[in-house]
Amino acid sequence: MSSYELLRAKLQTRQDELMRRLGKVGASLRQVPDADSQERAVELENDEVLVGLDAGSIAELAQIRAALARLDDGTYGVCTRCEEPIEFKRLEVLPFAATCVDCAD
Repeated sequence: MSSYELLRAKLQTRQDELMRRLGKVGASLRQVPDADSQERAVELENDEVLVGLDAGSIAELAQIRAALARLDDGTYGVCTRCEEPIEFKRLEVLPFAATCVDCAD
């Protein structure tokens, strides 16, 4: 198995984890608790935390899907800004990286 194939497997595993997490968050947000007003206030705070987690997961999922698309079209490992190769060490740490270190925000 090549290095890029290992990174693809890592991306797909993380994608699956995020999809499961998003499913659980969505199910939790859809629950309607039987609670008094104080308990409901706590539930609303918890919902806000879940929505924040949800947004972060959605953003990461989009980056992973973009990386998988780059793997499919042969542009993975090439910086989307300067078109120079992205160091493999960077991809090992951040497999959905779209830019080299020099071009990273």
